[in-house]
Amino acid sequence: MFNVTTKSMQWGEETLTLETGKVARQADGSVIATLGETSVMANVTFARQQKPGQDFFPLTVHYQEKYYAAGKVPGGFFKREARPTEKETLTARLIDRPIRPLFVPGFKNEVLVMCTVLSHDLVNDPDMVAMIAASAALTLSGAPFMGPIAGARVGFEDGEYVLNPTVDDMQDLRLNPEQRLDLVVAGTKDAVMMVESEAYELTEAEMLGAVKFAHEQIQPVIDLIISLAEEAANEPFDFTPPDYSELYDAVKAAGETEMRAAFAISDKQERTAAVAAARETIKAALTEEQLEDANLGSALKKLEAGILRGDVVKTGKRIDGRRTDEIRDIVSETGLLPRTHGSALFTRGETQGLVVTTLGTGDDEQFIDALHGNFKSNFLLHYNFPPYSVGEVGRVGPPGRREIGHGKLAWRALQAVLPAATDFPYTVRVVSEITESNGSSSMASVCGGSLSMMDAGVPLKAPVAGVAMGLILEDDGSYAILSDILGDEDHLGDMDFKVAGTENGITSLQMDIKVAGITPEIMEKALAQAKDGRIHILGEMSKALSETNEFSVHAPRIETMQIPTDKIREVIGSGGKVIREIVEVSGAKVDINDEGIIKIASPNGEAIKKAYDMIHSIVAEPEEGAIYTGKVVKIVDFGAFVNFFGKRDGLVHVSQIENRRLNHPSDVLKEGQEVKVKLLGFDDRGKVRLSMKIVDQETGEEIAPEKKEKKED
Repeated sequence: MFNVTTKSMQWGEETLTLETGKVARQADGSVIATLGETSVMANVTFARQQKPGQDFFPLTVHYQEKYYAAGKVPGGFFKREARPTEKETLTARLIDRPIRPLFVPGFKNEVLVMCTVLSHDLVNDPDMVAMIAASAALTLSGAPFMGPIAGARVGFEDGEYVLNPTVDDMQDLRLNPEQRLDLVVAGTKDAVMMVESEAYELTEAEMLGAVKFAHEQIQPVIDLIISLAEEAANEPFDFTPPDYSELYDAVKAAGETEMRAAFAISDKQERTAAVAAARETIKAALTEEQLEDANLGSALKKLEAGILRGDVVKTGKRIDGRRTDEIRDIVSETGLLPRTHGSALFTRGETQGLVVTTLGTGDDEQFIDALHGNFKSNFLLHYNFPPYSVGEVGRVGPPGRREIGHGKLAWRALQAVLPAATDFPYTVRVVSEITESNGSSSMASVCGGSLSMMDAGVPLKAPVAGVAMGLILEDDGSYAILSDILGDEDHLGDMDFKVAGTENGITSLQMDIKVAGITPEIMEKALAQAKDGRIHILGEMSKALSETNEFSVHAPRIETMQIPTDKIREVIGSGGKVIREIVEVSGAKVDINDEGIIKIASPNGEAIKKAYDMIHSIVAEPEEGAIYTGKVVKIVDFGAFVNFFGKRDGLVHVSQIENRRLNHPSDVLKEGQEVKVKLLGFDDRGKVRLSMKIVDQETGEEIAPEKKEKKED
């Protein structure tokens, strides 16, 4: 019944296995990839015909994590997997980015790639396994895919690169000083196609070395996929790229002059309008048959790309007149919004981000339910890209894949410089509202986010800036690397290469290639040029920062205190009674964790002090020889009981009330009276012994010995 083909190899510390022929046999390509005990099934289907009028490549990649893979039941009311999590969305993008450029140009049939996590051993992250499975399934499917690719994750510990570090090693790198890198690289046999990373101020040389290391490590995986395809691949789909050379010649003759003049306009809105007008001029000169040709869009794009790309490589001058390494004008402002905790407006040319920081308490941390377990995050970054930012109308809804991806890139760039939670016990939320966009709004979010957090008083280790680089690579091997790319340069260029970091090193790197990869030499030059751009931007950002950035009066103050773990129950009380009373009486928010760390938060310093004192009185032990203010709670024949330390009472013997003989303690004391006492110590049974007579009841100071002697005389 089954015609199963299996291939295995040792990859790092684990065995990698690819299997096809048993499951999902009606898909065009189906592979189950297993690394250790993590298994992902990838299924590929593609349409045999292009939809009429289709002028783009409709590739869809889905990545799904099934809770059963880790022996878990989903949370929530319905107890089933719901909308994609952030991890699923980001992984789907991770797989899409390196495979999309490798389909034969001109292929516009629908393609669906579905990756399903079937088993997770909580050691090997399924995202790289999914990428390998997807590549293998595409290679078997017969679709016109110029792969295969493979992907690998790389860590960096003690100066050594680590292949496929464990999930735990990569979990919250900010708390793991041993690990300085979480890098994902995808590539073909000959070149790197995609890079995504979270880093801790790595040098350009260290980052480039990690990329090279990853590319070397994926070579045997590519060979394994080829070996599987040699035995189990379908017949290649009969597809011949359309020849629209005659149509292109007609388009070029009809409007090259107008299109070249349009791209000479530096203002984005004017240039966009002029390009649209040039397109209409071209269409007016074409025949009905040419207008109905499905390749008209491709011909127009080829003309636009040829004009933009050729001029840059030949003359070194870009459409807005800048040099290839020149950064657009930058204006940075902070403290714009009076009621927010921190705000910044970062403008670079025609790209602008209004970035706002909010400081919260432990109650505001985000709970994340993942396959490998639940955890909390105290740093959130949300990115919004409304239609008005590019002068368009459009539907406004929940964040899409692009918004989630750009927000995560900015999050990776900034989280490396956050202070430790023990030093700064706040939840930090950064929201980037993109108000204008013409190239790399994600890097504007990085710059604005850094400024906004510093405006809020977050003690960052260093400011962070980001810059987007582009590449134009011609057929003859000539190329130009562009700093701070425009939207058109991104759209018509061959590379989107984003680098963020501090003055000392890189904190995030993301690269997408639209051609069949680039050489290490080009990448090395791009990194060096990006560093120059980053340093320049950091200099411009520094102009917006004052010497001191104080907390907003509207931000909560947080005080932390550590108590013994055996005292946690006393602070919480039965059913939370004690901690609720502390919150109600003090007016502060109180959060306590299992390690006995208590966070007390309030914009009011008095409320924090009151809560602190109430908790301290519960958990602290009275100190022998110390003086306390207490209240008389009970009077008996032999003395008075005084509540002097939290709920602790002690006896003031009748002989310790005054320096004279009393008939009865009630001669000078009454219940509820406030008195000052010194803790003399504890008797043999542990009872507290207090004294009033050696403490000045007005000042609370201990009476000096000579004064005591005079009074006794």
